[in-house]
Amino acid sequence: MKTLVVAPHPDDETLGVGGTILKRSSNKKNKVYWMIMTEKDKNNYKFNEIQKRRLEISKVKKLLNFKKVLSLGYPPASLENQKRSLMISKIKLILDNLKPEEIFIPHYSDIHSDHRVTFEIISSCTKNFRASYIKRILCYQTISETNFNLKKKQQFFPNYYEDISKFIKKKLNILDIYKSEIQRFPFPRSKKVVLSLANLRGSEINKKAAEAFEVMKWIS
Repeated sequence: MKTLVVAPHPDDETLGVGGTILKRSSNKKNKVYWMIMTEKDKNNYKFNEIQKRRLEISKVKKLLNFKKVLSLGYPPASLENQKRSLMISKIKLILDNLKPEEIFIPHYSDIHSDHRVTFEIISSCTKNFRASYIKRILCYQTISETNFNLKKKQQFFPNYYEDISKFIKKKLNILDIYKSEIQRFPFPRSKKVVLSLANLRGSEINKKAAEAFEVMKWIS
């Protein structure tokens, strides 16, 4: 199976799907790809910050065993200002070349504009009559974004779980790579919170640790 994980920013993939990625890639029959929507650019970041992020991505790619990284290179916090038609064309071309059967995307309720736009763009690119190769679309939960939406009718309601008991320790170790993003508890993007969420989701399916998703489409 070909799986594509779409991340608005590096760290979203590990926070939301890290254990499931490790689980998928542990099976040699599966190929997992990583699409990153944004990238630190020289107009807004120092050279050493850009290099540091590229090194982080390289390390995470190796540890999560991604087949390939697809970087779209948009500046962070800028997706809502980009021309939608061009973004859709660019991503649709990638999808048609890759033909993933399974796609993980951020949830539509996330409060970060880059997350919401990513959901909307991927929705436009995955119409079944134009991309029949896609069989599953699942939204993941991103700590610090999905759980801070004040609109109660737009909350994350998981209906699909992956047991990641064997992979939670490695997921937490990978988060150490993102030193500028992962901070100490009670900051929401902390290893303690990530572990607590994994334990909570695990308890919901009688497992030690799990990741939960909201199914947008499932064709069998």
